[in-house]
Amino acid sequence: MVDLTFTVDDHGAPTPTMLKLSIGQAVIAGWTGRDPAARDRHIAELEAIGIARPASTPIFYRVSARRLTLADRIEVSGGDSSGEVEFVLFGWQGSIFVGCGSDHTDRKVEAYSVTVSKQMCDKPIASKLWELEDVLDHWDRMILRSHAWIDGVRVLYQEGTLDAMLPVKELIARGFGGKGLPDGCAMFGGTFAANGGIRPASRFEFELEDPVLKRTIWHGYDVVALPVLG
Repeated sequence: MVDLTFTVDDHGAPTPTMLKLSIGQAVIAGWTGRDPAARDRHIAELEAIGIARPASTPIFYRVSARRLTLADRIEVSGGDSSGEVEFVLFGWQGSIFVGCGSDHTDRKVEAYSVTVSKQMCDKPIASKLWELEDVLDHWDRMILRSHAWIDGVRVLYQEGTLDAMLPVKELIARGFGGKGLPDGCAMFGGTFAANGGIRPASRFEFELEDPVLKRTIWHGYDVVALPVLG
């Protein structure tokens, strides 16, 4: 269980509201692409660095809720990890909120066990949320984007619209046996292939853009690689 405090940007409200969530369950949805060809390209991208194909698509990994963090700095073991932008759904008191996060993953560990790799790194998330109902009618038009600082240069790392992924209600239904998103659950919704391939960075920045309501959820974090001595 982890307690996190967010700002809810309620479109039309004069001021944002604060919301404290107690998260007891975290789920990482993988291979959620709507287009089989694009999904297979991402699978091939991972196979190129030694990561086996998933047992099913989509697939839903469990991770410790304590890995979720609002921090702007994380520490990782060695230099084999990298981030990836994802939308994040939060269930709370019968409502669903939308945020943005990074499924930061140890790629070396991922090569022998994806499940174990998901436990290796903190999962930074932005401190702003939207209500799902405010964006559901234009969900497919929203944009996920990330930038990575590599060798001192900020590069566009990922970008795509959510029409490339399974519809959000279908994703929830498939992840929870046809039921709704449970209260106190955070679910990462999948990602896009990286421009130029998966690689580590000293800093990772990610965002979810709503071009209809003209707003963005953004967060960035530094990655500190700790020495691996044996």
